[in-house]
Amino acid sequence: MLATQSIAAQAAPPAVLTSDCHDRDVVAAAAQLYRQLVVQPLSLVLFFCSSQYDLEALSKALKQRFGDIPLVGCTTAGEISSEGYTHGSITAIGFSAEHFAIEVALFNKLAEFSFSDAQSLVHGMLEGCRQKQVAPIMGHSFALTLLDGLSVREEQLMNMLNAHLGSIPLLGGSAGDDLHFRDTQVYYQGRFHSDAAILILVNSRCPFEVFSIDHLVDTDDKLVVTEADSAQRRVIELNAAPAAEEYAQALNLSVDQLDSRVFAMNPLSVKIGERYYSRAIQKVNDDLSLTFYCAVETGIVLTRSRCGDLAEGLETLFEGIKRKIGPPQLVVGYDCIFRRLESEQRSLNARISTVLCDNRVIGFNTYGEQFNGMHLNQTFTGVALGGPDYDA
Repeated sequence: MLATQSIAAQAAPPAVLTSDCHDRDVVAAAAQLYRQLVVQPLSLVLFFCSSQYDLEALSKALKQRFGDIPLVGCTTAGEISSEGYTHGSITAIGFSAEHFAIEVALFNKLAEFSFSDAQSLVHGMLEGCRQKQVAPIMGHSFALTLLDGLSVREEQLMNMLNAHLGSIPLLGGSAGDDLHFRDTQVYYQGRFHSDAAILILVNSRCPFEVFSIDHLVDTDDKLVVTEADSAQRRVIELNAAPAAEEYAQALNLSVDQLDSRVFAMNPLSVKIGERYYSRAIQKVNDDLSLTFYCAVETGIVLTRSRCGDLAEGLETLFEGIKRKIGPPQLVVGYDCIFRRLESEQRSLNARISTVLCDNRVIGFNTYGEQFNGMHLNQTFTGVALGGPDYDA
């Protein structure tokens, strides 16, 4: 009898399934994802895809293959798959209907999205989740966001959503487009959308742990924002000088040498409370202003930071997670593109990919991360899911 029970336990379907595909033929890619994921009833399929795909063709292939199965996703600046860091691929997660009750909503025209809109959206999703919950909502639910990474609306949206979610953890990432900064999109109900965001409310029987870490070490070097266009996240002057010139001078570089890799290795941070948060630079503009990924305002003091040990920070994170919820069966990971650029510069991709694989991370490289109402840069943010039978 005991042997029979052991075999039955081993044969139990997993709470989450994963798939990744490098096939550039969108019909073949959709078929592979479907074949590997849809082996049991699913509450949701969540995917992250390279912007190198023909998105219109991909959306049609996915819609035709998955039909009525809820499917959401976004474009990336790089993917995290079962192989670790990958590029030019699609990586996906299937959440079983037995272990997860999930509500999904898209909202667009983000500049018009109001506090009352957020209230209606969140309360409606909570009610929908209660009607099919697999565990009590409080303490067993978290929310994920996927946002147009060029919308410049992350701070406002996260503040509004977080206010209505209350104690339910909220985290997510901003869609990317491989550092082209032209077109970042989210996928919902059979097609890709820009100027849009997706909220995913997840109720689960599985224990989980949400997290957000960075690896930045602050210095004593300061740069004051003396003129900014906060609506466009653009710093015009630092220390009363053209922003790009002043930043380059602080690094002993010329403006022509400034690019995404320099920005990744030489971050700026702002102090909020007792903690420093990165304010990553996106690009140099023709007028020598600097566009940032995150909110900037006239008068803030930016601190030059240096990069700590990327790999050691990840290893320490997962050691702590395992003590709390056991070995994760899945980690949904939102990893800033600047962390990946730094990893490439330091020849750490192989080591970091091993850590990500060992801890079953599926996710993507973002244009920004969100955590409990804040929009962040240069973090690794996510949620780790333990096994449904784990007992701490």
